[in-house]
Amino acid sequence: MIANKEGGAPHGTAAHSFARSTMPRETALAGGHDAALDRTRGWLRDRQQADGHWVGELEGDTILESETVLLMAFFGREREGVCLRSARYLLEHQLPEGGWPNYPGGPADLSTSVKGYFALKLTGTPVDHPEMAKAREAVLKMGGAGGCNSFTRFYLALLGQIRYDECPTVPPELTLIPKHWGFSLYAMSSWTRTIVVPLSIVSHFKPVRKPPVGIDELFVDGVKRWTRPKHPLLSWSRFFLAADRGLKWFDRLAPAALRRRGVKAAHRWMVEHFEDSDGVGAIYPPMVYTILALHCLGYEPDSQAVAWAWRQLEDLRIDEGDTTRFQPCVSPVWDTAIAAIALSDADEPADEGAVEKAAEWLLSKEIRRGGDWQVRRPGIEPTGWHFQYANGFYPDIDDTAMVLMALLRAGKADEPRYAAAIKRAVDWLLAMQNRDGGWAAFDVDIDNEVLTKVPFADHNAMLDPSCADITARVIEALGDLNYPADHPAVRKGLDYLWRTQEPEGCWYGRWGVNYVYGTWQVLQGLKAIGHPMDHPALVRAADWLEATQQACGGWGETCRTYDDPSLKGTGNPTPSQTAWAVLGLIAAGRATSPAVARGIQHLVDTQAEDGSWDEADFTGTGFPRVFYLRYHLYRVSFPLMAIARYGQAVARGRSLAPGALASRIPADPRPTV
Repeated sequence: MIANKEGGAPHGTAAHSFARSTMPRETALAGGHDAALDRTRGWLRDRQQADGHWVGELEGDTILESETVLLMAFFGREREGVCLRSARYLLEHQLPEGGWPNYPGGPADLSTSVKGYFALKLTGTPVDHPEMAKAREAVLKMGGAGGCNSFTRFYLALLGQIRYDECPTVPPELTLIPKHWGFSLYAMSSWTRTIVVPLSIVSHFKPVRKPPVGIDELFVDGVKRWTRPKHPLLSWSRFFLAADRGLKWFDRLAPAALRRRGVKAAHRWMVEHFEDSDGVGAIYPPMVYTILALHCLGYEPDSQAVAWAWRQLEDLRIDEGDTTRFQPCVSPVWDTAIAAIALSDADEPADEGAVEKAAEWLLSKEIRRGGDWQVRRPGIEPTGWHFQYANGFYPDIDDTAMVLMALLRAGKADEPRYAAAIKRAVDWLLAMQNRDGGWAAFDVDIDNEVLTKVPFADHNAMLDPSCADITARVIEALGDLNYPADHPAVRKGLDYLWRTQEPEGCWYGRWGVNYVYGTWQVLQGLKAIGHPMDHPALVRAADWLEATQQACGGWGETCRTYDDPSLKGTGNPTPSQTAWAVLGLIAAGRATSPAVARGIQHLVDTQAEDGSWDEADFTGTGFPRVFYLRYHLYRVSFPLMAIARYGQAVARGRSLAPGALASRIPADPRPTV
């Protein structure tokens, strides 16, 4: 046997004491939830694709539009329609003070604002335009373009605004470092890896096209030097800065033949990762650098590889009205698994066909080829699920756990094809556990903190560490498979969760905003394995959720909590975060509490006539403190899940294990050898 704006406190204020809740435990019930459930089920079923999957828009900030304009400008195409439409989108999303944020309601971000200003200028917006004047003032107030992050500086060097010497050197020889060394390409997170390889080719060739307009006015006193942070003399940061200077000298003096091996290795790695992929890594930044790298390597503009690279970027484009925006990637596997679980939780015969079609589509997306993860886990049978339509080198742990739960709820665990896939996925998940007991996103033990000090690590995503939300989701999936709390892998995961609980009782959410997300997932995961929910740590977690409920009955949390943890649990109430909190409290055994009743009532009262909800705030996380996301289906799938589980818990007079519907999951679905 082989055993996943109203009523909110102002940002910056302490809205809650986070003491143990004194809320009475009497039974309280919400009204209207059955009708709300039916409306939402219909909304979701109507949007299922013919082949069984769902995909909602994945919205990022305006760097996607501005970087597209900057890329097009390198090829002399900044006045094409897509750039002009992107410029209009940028103007629509500019802050009243003049800059651009990296999430709605957030402060202006320097790098985002510099790129936004440059993109507008390239597309013909005059410098004396009122919005340009405000943007310029905002950038200078933040310290000027000299303080931009490293990836922004590469764009500025590409377009002749600064010298490449002001960018960190990314040597293509990184691909030659032995894979198991602590400073190799495979010691970096998967997303950094996919960025670094094509970028290293660009860094080597240093292409430049200087357009007719520039941004000298964004540099304080006209000084185009990188504003380097100050570091202690004896520190890894100073060491890597010195190494960067040495690499720049090597770049100037080394014969081209000496560099050829590294360039060829980077080229080979990049092209190999085209296979089974919607672009290298299937995310926006490597797509851009791939286009530039192919240009540097001498590929003809009409070559098959270049056409393929541009097509991946074009597939992220959304035209609406007279504007264009770009997605950072697409999320069909993730969206489908969550939607299928939500419909399964409703446990309605009318939904069974939709759930079954979703399960078939998900099964077809299982990865059966090897990937980068095998460097650290050789000998494990390839499997898992990625996030996008195609990303064969990068199955991820979070999607795999969520898909497992969706397949189980589809009632397919006894069918041979599904049983075999479930067994492979469980084996893979267990093999991907980190040494600290937690689970990360893509790889194992990518936790060398020294790498966060290299000059191009300022995107805050160099590593792929364990996190509470993914760890708890894997535990939840294992719980749905009837793995007990004393299973060795589960026990190690629990030890990790106990170590990472915050003093207030909540958990940090790495992939969703933020402590509400992490706390919900831990409560739900531990309920699934039958852990006693009266454990003091879990009681404190549930109390924290109750304490952060807002006057309107909802929950909300700002992305700013990643910068300022004192804001935990505060922000505009949103449907997705309200649903997460309600789900956490139901898992904690408080389905009939006043807090849950008020939360459900808030969802019922704010539901639109078509069965959906409005959600303007970003509640997804890409890179904490740098990049955030709005999943357009979160506002529907998670409220449906919460309302469905609430209705069943109330009807049965108890709190259900999340999704543990007797009609769908066999008594013992664990795969057997």
